[in-house]
Amino acid sequence: MPLFKPINENEAKGKVKEVFDEIKSARKITEVPNFWKYLANNPETLERTWNSTSQNMKAGALDAVTKELIYVAVSMTNSCEYCTKSHIFAAKKKGATDEMIKEMIDVMGLANQNNKLVEAYGVEVDEIYK
Repeated sequence: MPLFKPINENEAKGKVKEVFDEIKSARKITEVPNFWKYLANNPETLERTWNSTSQNMKAGALDAVTKELIYVAVSMTNSCEYCTKSHIFAAKKKGATDEMIKEMIDVMGLANQNNKLVEAYGVEVDEIYK
């Protein structure tokens, strides 16, 4: 159950309205997603999170699809259904295929399994990796 009510676009004023308009323009969408509506309860958090997200998720040394797939893997690992679904949607919009998503899930599952085994066995880092 949510702690706060979302701030709908027709209620947005000042900084919140500015950020909402920027989100819609940058993402080429007509409605602000719920995540941003809830963050709008704290305009400073909304603005900071949008600036960080838009900066980090743009293409750079890693292409935009790869960044979205990384985001999906972390979201799945953290059991965040909202983030998983929204970033699968974004990854597909940027060109990810179902095959890419399935392969990413296999790699993520393997990494999570092996990470747990390393931690359970207390495996020491090899000198060559230091």
